[in-house]
Amino acid sequence: MSLEISRRTLIRSAGLVAVTAPLVACGDSKDPARGGGGGATAGEDLLAKGKRQGYLRVAIANEPPYTKIEPDGTVTGAEPDIFRAVCKLLGIKDIQGTVAGYDAMIPGLNANRWDAVTAGLFMKQSRCAQIDYSEPTVVSTESFGVKKGNPKKILTAADVVKNKDLKIAVIGGGFEEGILKGKKVPGGQLLPAKDGRTGIEMVKSGRADAFFLPTLSLNDLAKTDKDFEVTAPVTDVPNTGAGSGFRKGDAKFVEAYNVQLKKYKATPEFDALMKKWGFDAEASRKATKAELCKAEG
Repeated sequence: MSLEISRRTLIRSAGLVAVTAPLVACGDSKDPARGGGGGATAGEDLLAKGKRQGYLRVAIANEPPYTKIEPDGTVTGAEPDIFRAVCKLLGIKDIQGTVAGYDAMIPGLNANRWDAVTAGLFMKQSRCAQIDYSEPTVVSTESFGVKKGNPKKILTAADVVKNKDLKIAVIGGGFEEGILKGKKVPGGQLLPAKDGRTGIEMVKSGRADAFFLPTLSLNDLAKTDKDFEVTAPVTDVPNTGAGSGFRKGDAKFVEAYNVQLKKYKATPEFDALMKKWGFDAEASRKATKAELCKAEG
């Protein structure tokens, strides 16, 4: 079948070429369960498939520092870089990335449009019930992007709950939207933003009073835009964290992946990668999937 990829571009890492035509995703006649694009043979698991074809397909966002697409099309950012490094330890040479909305990542994974999600898709109860995460790769906090001086004094989720007049921009299907909905913030107070830049422009133009996003993502946006400010990490929401996401049926691969991930997290290379993207390597080593999957939403 044909997959329409509006707002999604197939990017192949390490200088791979962007494809603007629709991605064709057809089930392999020998093994329909493995889905399209991978050419899996009957009975072939994900590890064998990746080794044979030399890559795995991943869903990414374009939200630095979690994921980033370089001008030459290279897929990078903390999550894809970690995934690529661990895949190499497993004997898989590279990755191919497809940009997708957060709300489309799990449905696309379970429809076999990609083999994994490496996008900073934060763990929470509903997601952990649908897919199998690796152990954590990144751990983060949440903040609000607000106008200079924070005129509405928005510092916590409780502030949003108390003031029904506030309008908060959130990325549709994102973890932050789920946090606020879980705190019973009415849907009419939440305004969908398609990406980080859009959310900030909504605040600057007055359409939204704040933009709720991971602290590191807002700090990255603030590097090139000084017309808004980032609040201190919000104290009444849980710390967030992500790992790579896989289909429930790929448990064997996840087990092998976690073995190599643990080894990689003990290396100086991991510490350097985390420092490059602004994450705390030790926080990643201490966090567990079981802990992060308890997050409501």
